[in-house]
Amino acid sequence: MTVDHIRYDLLAQEALRSVVRRVLTDVAKTGLPGDHHFFISFDTRAPGVRLSQRMLEKYPEEMTIVLQHQFWDLIVTETSFEVGLSFGGIPERLLVPFTALKGFFDPAVKFGLQFETLTADADGEETDDAPLETPVSANGAVSNAPTPLKPAPGAASEPALASAASTAEGAEKPAGGAQVVQLDVFRNKK
Repeated sequence: MTVDHIRYDLLAQEALRSVVRRVLTDVAKTGLPGDHHFFISFDTRAPGVRLSQRMLEKYPEEMTIVLQHQFWDLIVTETSFEVGLSFGGIPERLLVPFTALKGFFDPAVKFGLQFETLTADADGEETDDAPLETPVSANGAVSNAPTPLKPAPGAASEPALASAASTAEGAEKPAGGAQVVQLDVFRNKK
């Protein structure tokens, strides 16, 4: 098998992250247009993620936030975004590097993206942190049980987006007892 020295997988992931960066930059400047709103999942353990100890204890691996009616002070940089949200009536400030993103979904137009978490290796090169065979539970938590998947990240299909919307509605519930869903459900099937 030929080795991909160019790392097209990493280039594609970065290009998809730039879509989220651009969308959030526009929202920070002009607000949410129309009925658009976002479910954003991220790895709470990723380098650079900043959230309160209370939220980290509640979401030790992955968290999904909703940017819709009640968020404030959205600041977007080249490498991360920062936003104020309320959790159980308590205001919190989150900082999320784009490399920590796991998923992005806009139910208004049924558009979604699925990401592999990226980390830097000893040479400073970005590498996939999660294996391509990582299943995701119904509440977005990563499971360690292997499931055969195709390594084609990208836009989600319509049935998967409907499933992701119902999944994201339980975003404030901590992981536990959730059903495992294969990643190809979230991928565009040809």
